[in-house]
Amino acid sequence: MRLTQMNETSLMEQTVKLSLAHVHQGGTPFSALVVDEKGQVVGKGVNRVTELSDPTAHAEILAIRDASASLGNSDLSGKTLFASGEPCALCYLAAKWAGINTIYIAADRHEAARSGFDYRWSYELFGHDHPSPSSITVEKIDVSNANSPFEHWNKLGVDANNDR
Repeated sequence: MRLTQMNETSLMEQTVKLSLAHVHQGGTPFSALVVDEKGQVVGKGVNRVTELSDPTAHAEILAIRDASASLGNSDLSGKTLFASGEPCALCYLAAKWAGINTIYIAADRHEAARSGFDYRWSYELFGHDHPSPSSITVEKIDVSNANSPFEHWNKLGVDANNDR
């Protein structure tokens, strides 16, 4: 069952607000929500790579871990992932392993790269630009504040380094 467009937009705005709040706390502009079939948030995550000294602590992976823990199940089939920035290859694969087949993004890989988070090289691991359309649906949801976490990050003048 697909969420309504109003719910999708509201959830994306919530995702972007989480990202912006994380930037205001000194974090990077990546956040993610895992949402169930009824539109309820079952998992949240923000990028904590530097904070945890864990290169896999991407927002999407932490949201998937949170959802799996809260549901008591690693199979998240039927759930939807909302991400403030387009997932890298690692996160696409984590979503696939979890059974998530729908991902909504606020900012795409090129918008993230303009803010110093250029992880476009990771898609080379797929052997093409995106995961197979038959395995994961990726759709951008336009919200007015989609790039505000990245814009705020840029105003801080912080080097993105490898924090994606």
